[in-house]
Amino acid sequence: MNQISIPPLVPAATAGNLTNLIAERAWFEPERITMSRPLGEGWQPVTAREVDEEVRATAKGLIAAGVQIGDRVAIMARTRYEWTILDFATWYAGAVVVPIYDTSSAEQIDWILNDSHSVAIIVETPALRDLVQTVIPSHTRQVWTMTDDVLSILREAGKNIGDDEIDRRRNAVTPASLATLIYTSGTTGKPKGVQLSHANFLSETGNVAQGASELFLKPGGSTLLFLPVAHVFGRMVQIGAIASGLHLAHCSDPVTRLPMDLASFKPTFVLAVPRIFEKIYNGAEARAEAAGKGKIFKKAADVAIAYSEGLDKKGMSPVLKFKHAIFDKLVYSKIRAGMGGNVEAAISGGAPLGVRLGHFYRGAGVTILEGYGLTETTAGATLNLFGAHRVGSVGKPVPGTSVKIADDGEVLLRGPIVMDGYWQNNAANAEVFDGERWFMTGDLGKLDDEGFLYIVGRKKEIIVTAGGKNVAPAVLEDRLRSHPLVSQCMVVGDNQPFIAALVTIDPDALKVWVANNKKDGASINDLINDPDLIAVVQTAVDEANKAVSKAESIRKFTILPVDFTIAGGHLTAKLSVKRHVVAKEFAQEIDALFSK
Repeated sequence: MNQISIPPLVPAATAGNLTNLIAERAWFEPERITMSRPLGEGWQPVTAREVDEEVRATAKGLIAAGVQIGDRVAIMARTRYEWTILDFATWYAGAVVVPIYDTSSAEQIDWILNDSHSVAIIVETPALRDLVQTVIPSHTRQVWTMTDDVLSILREAGKNIGDDEIDRRRNAVTPASLATLIYTSGTTGKPKGVQLSHANFLSETGNVAQGASELFLKPGGSTLLFLPVAHVFGRMVQIGAIASGLHLAHCSDPVTRLPMDLASFKPTFVLAVPRIFEKIYNGAEARAEAAGKGKIFKKAADVAIAYSEGLDKKGMSPVLKFKHAIFDKLVYSKIRAGMGGNVEAAISGGAPLGVRLGHFYRGAGVTILEGYGLTETTAGATLNLFGAHRVGSVGKPVPGTSVKIADDGEVLLRGPIVMDGYWQNNAANAEVFDGERWFMTGDLGKLDDEGFLYIVGRKKEIIVTAGGKNVAPAVLEDRLRSHPLVSQCMVVGDNQPFIAALVTIDPDALKVWVANNKKDGASINDLINDPDLIAVVQTAVDEANKAVSKAESIRKFTILPVDFTIAGGHLTAKLSVKRHVVAKEFAQEIDALFSK
């Protein structure tokens, strides 16, 4: 099979926009608890009517500040209650949301604010406000800070704006209207603004919610959102929760608060990247080892995997069922308790989960529904569902979406979830859409006979870390190569927890450096572990890292004893690095970077 289309469960919107999700819930179910906000160590429930009132009041403040229909408003913050309110308030005002990661560098902020021509920005903290002030352009007239109680400030500012103005602006927004500009890394290093319309999100969230009804439409269902809402993956679940009436809460500090928030909120499903599931598994294994129960944990893991595989085979032995029941009490229940106790399933995306982990979690009572998508496809383009689940695959197309495998193996996508195009970048649009408007993902994949998609490689050079962060190597590599001592470099970290780099030294520059540093007679072989040379390269790395966020920064590097050359097969005639050749030749060095 090389092509599959799944009929939509929710037809493409012909009227309305995302604001209807808030307004209609408030009208039909005003007392339904749709969100909870942090209150001390617990949660304060917020009804659909209260959410609508707060969104309207916030939108009035934006209007009073001069925000016009179609204006871009940037939000730079971690995942939190205010993010969701401000997201919808911006749409109520008829404007467009531009998310910015709170970890973004000054250069990235500068580019996004200027390229989007954002008229205002809301940041989370005074520290971020100070950072933004160093690069803020003249057209960005307003800067608000969330921790200064921005919702109250905007409410007060907009008290003279009438509901009729809100309704006028809401009615002016159509399904085709731009909802958000999400900037994603490109191979040049300059982020491109992905244009996603209200129709894109309505189609994505409507069809995902209906397809995964066991998650989104479960009576009493809830989710704790802790992934960045600045990322399209988290944004989709946020909007999907609002659309389906799922009880939504936010965790703004997953490093320190996630276990406590999971325990107190007790979500029925979560959204995470594979790295989170890896950490949960590794933590449980480490605790078992420390308690002298490592063998028991390993056996429990093997039984969970075998049990999950048995579910696919539609049969398993009574002995396996008995062992599974025993380990459920001893091991699996504790893992589920660590996730809040009520989690039955999770959606995973951003990077490959791996077959073993997929089977382990399903066998332990938490079904992980792995999916695949891009910013350009409004998050998920394919997704495993309870009724159509194949561990190791990324599922079948989201209803309404078509998947085709090109002759060269590239995954092509088409449907109402696909972006309108990149912001003011026709050249980039021409590169990713073919003549029939198939979106060319840059990923390589295959479809099995039942229509499940498997991702087998990456055609483009974007690195995707284990945490799901997209990293464009060019911006780092270009910076590194600008240092006089650095000849070539290659950034690595695909499916790894962080970014690292292979660095080669310019032979001529090295001769000068050796003489200046009184290391007469030393060759590159003698110096690859020299602390003075390492320190110099570290300064180049530090300078390169200024151009990117912390998640994209180079954490480790190694100096190679040889340079990349055309003769050696490392470089093309245009002196571009042949990544696959370098990765193969220096596989040991790359492995060492991530094993130390």
